[in-house]
Amino acid sequence: MQIQFSIDCADAGHERIENYFTTVINETLKRFDDKITGINVHLADENGDKPGPDDKRCTIEAHAQGLKAVAVTNHADTVEKAIKGAADKMKNALDHAYGKLQKSH
Repeated sequence: MQIQFSIDCADAGHERIENYFTTVINETLKRFDDKITGINVHLADENGDKPGPDDKRCTIEAHAQGLKAVAVTNHADTVEKAIKGAADKMKNALDHAYGKLQKSH
């Protein structure tokens, strides 16, 4: 599964975020590994330097065989929570999309 990153967040090192992203996404979506052709991840701090609740945004877009692109977004107060929440949402979205696909065949 190929993962591409776009990080607009100044509070953490990009390499650390990419390593964390890769681990979380691979673990959370491992059952779809043979179906996912690519993942685009965008992480942003919506308030810039100003602190605020749930100001970290993670959007994950998955390209999977037999489906249109699936995208989810999660907001949280930390980068790690935003990433984990978005990965969990993606797992649920793919479960739902593949479930609907199986019912229609």
